[in-house]
Amino acid sequence: MARKSFIEVSPTPPFTILHLPFGIFQPRSRGGKPRVGVAIGDLIVDLSALEELGHFRSSEFQNQNVFSEDSLNSFLALGRPAWRKTREILQHLLSAETPTLRDDARLREKIFYAQRDVVMKLPARIGNYTDFYSSYHHAHNVGTMLRGPENALMPNWKWLPVAYHGRASSIVVSGTDVRRPSGQTRAPDASAPTFGPTKSFDYELEMAFLIGPGNSLGQAIPIDRATEHIFGLILMNDWS
Repeated sequence: MARKSFIEVSPTPPFTILHLPFGIFQPRSRGGKPRVGVAIGDLIVDLSALEELGHFRSSEFQNQNVFSEDSLNSFLALGRPAWRKTREILQHLLSAETPTLRDDARLREKIFYAQRDVVMKLPARIGNYTDFYSSYHHAHNVGTMLRGPENALMPNWKWLPVAYHGRASSIVVSGTDVRRPSGQTRAPDASAPTFGPTKSFDYELEMAFLIGPGNSLGQAIPIDRATEHIFGLILMNDWS
């Protein structure tokens, strides 16, 4: 039987007790700094409040208070044991069979926030950003535009995980205004380029991974241990 929560969840948004996405939120009205939360239904669960009440004191958390911070970085660095334990604790507390929150209205008022009453922040401090060129059709189409269909892809493309570094400081939270970049372009009938905003500006919907513990410089991570480092996935709009 699937686990159920005492929180009623409508079909939209689809965040059930089995899907608890993490993020950084800041209340609009009750004040306070940004902190870690998870979504269930149309609510946000304040993990910093649960942490203050002592729900995250097991060995997996290494005596650290990570949920009152304004980013997920410290939590990500703890690794999969802490990630798994956090989800187990939350699913227990949110279960329809657990009275801790279900039967305490005053505690629920402290723990839960309506999503409409919070501002979502960038979930992590982005120290590095690598964009992978992993879709054959996308890579071939772009290569065709630049070099023609005969030379669209490099000979080793299928054997090499092609990637390049982006500008980490340009990653912003959803809803942030994006400025059209400026540069030099030359009209077909012009003898010299002019400086101005780009005329070609479009979106690329991509899947992004948040990396947790990471590795030391020069130390490789074997493929069969990748899940120990991948915290989760998010949708990312790569403007081009």
